[in-house]
Amino acid sequence: MAETLAVTDNLDALESEAIHIFREVAGEFDRPVILFSGGKDSTLLLHLAIKAFWPAPVPFALLHVDTGHNFPEVIEFRDKVVAEHGLRLEVAHVQEWIDDGRLQERPDGTRNPLQTVPLLDSITAHKFDAVFGGGRRDEERARAKERIFSLRNAFGQWEPRRQRPELWNLYNGRHRPGEHVRVFPLSNWTELDVWHYIERETIELPQIYYAHQREVYLRDGMWLAEGPWGGPRDGEALISKTVRYRTVGDGSCTGAVESTAATIADVIAEVAASRLTERGATRADDRMSEAAMEDRKREGYF
Repeated sequence: MAETLAVTDNLDALESEAIHIFREVAGEFDRPVILFSGGKDSTLLLHLAIKAFWPAPVPFALLHVDTGHNFPEVIEFRDKVVAEHGLRLEVAHVQEWIDDGRLQERPDGTRNPLQTVPLLDSITAHKFDAVFGGGRRDEERARAKERIFSLRNAFGQWEPRRQRPELWNLYNGRHRPGEHVRVFPLSNWTELDVWHYIERETIELPQIYYAHQREVYLRDGMWLAEGPWGGPRDGEALISKTVRYRTVGDGSCTGAVESTAATIADVIAEVAASRLTERGATRADDRMSEAAMEDRKREGYF
């Protein structure tokens, strides 16, 4: 009983903080936008935004940078949620930037790093001055350094030395023309918090997050799915396994984990026992170097 009360109190505090952040942004900025992919963190972010302004509609548009290599189940879920809530979704298709020469395909086939330019171009084109993201500090070391209000310069770059203190839940949204602020209402949540909250609020997610049968192949210690991003290569055999995804993104670098967790309760038990973060366990793009995420953030990545 005491443990249940502690979890409830913690979730109430996290929810209250996130709702406060949404309302602060609505009061401080002119054109905020929510990054929404249909993944669990962005779905949670949208759920909190709806709560923050209910019964009024969410006063922000949604933006998704679509690599073209996303899992079909997640894209279908994204479009379903947008339609159900009558939201406005802007989609920046990486393929369009490739087609007109603004980007080039990478030799390794992954498009995850290619999201930065379409993201920054979209922020500039729509004059967004605050961009909500679902990043959490427990995911990765570079994200642990970032403030809830993270100032980005006129090139969309993150400059750690310009991070501002955030004392007593006071957030500084000041920025010069051309700059914008990334906002992370889930900064203080953990993966386990996210799942406990999803259970409490009965939030629907793409079924890809729960155990299912899928054809996968092993590469660099990760189970990857066959898709338009290429693979398997010579010597990489497709095997049918019971897997689920802890995080979803570009299919070329997002791995599945072997799992029989078919319900939220099963997932919570599995996450509680895990000693690897979701990105550390399943994201090949974070393994490119010790500072892979920080390098990308300095270029303007999420």
